[in-house]
Amino acid sequence: MENEQVYSAKKYRTPDGAPADIVIFTILSQQKQGAKKSLPMRTLNVLLIQRKSWPFAGQWALPGGFCNETESIHECALRELKEETGVDGEGIEYFNVYSKPGRDPRGWIISHAFLALVNERQLAYRQAADDASDVKLVPVEEALQMELAFDHRIILQDALQHIRGKMLSTVIAEQFLPEHFTIGELYQVIQTVVPDFNEKNFIRKITSTQSRKGIVEEVLDNGGKPKMSNKYSQRAAQLYRFTGYVPPLSIFS
Repeated sequence: MENEQVYSAKKYRTPDGAPADIVIFTILSQQKQGAKKSLPMRTLNVLLIQRKSWPFAGQWALPGGFCNETESIHECALRELKEETGVDGEGIEYFNVYSKPGRDPRGWIISHAFLALVNERQLAYRQAADDASDVKLVPVEEALQMELAFDHRIILQDALQHIRGKMLSTVIAEQFLPEHFTIGELYQVIQTVVPDFNEKNFIRKITSTQSRKGIVEEVLDNGGKPKMSNKYSQRAAQLYRFTGYVPPLSIFS
């Protein structure tokens, strides 16, 4: 009680705002023209909004906004994403805080960043809110070359490293594949997010055997024979499916 009587919030300056910035990644697929038997082209994209008002009016930025005193930062992120883009962001997760002095011309602004890798279908009805001129998906490499508002380029770079770690340690690739898929399709999805991924023992490390549990297993027909597909190749390739198992450290360990 004595300490409560001594303490006074007036002794400390509070920040001028605590916004949530959201980095939403998705993988877009496009079939190659004139290539009937090849994997589609896949590119990693990020969702950006075009700011309508000061500061940085007209520039592209990550979606986000200020937190109200009646909500948590996570609740703010969900609300802002829904308001600015029409996207339901239940899968977003917190990954970092940004507080460098001068990062925002409006004052002392401490921003909390969230990210998610979602299926493009969830972004089909994206729309710009009243405080944004436009909203669009941009290839990540192109976005990193843009003059994004605030320190959003730094946030995007950090989020990219984080999502690459998730791709190699979880089965997040599952949401970008059909129920039954080839190893080539899975490998391509991983490389879309982690371009320098190169695992020579890929199939052996991820498939289930009698002696170990893997993240994928063969798809068998009613006769117990492996199911095959030649959708993306002249030679039929074996089909696999996820087992639901996720190793505690890395799916490739």
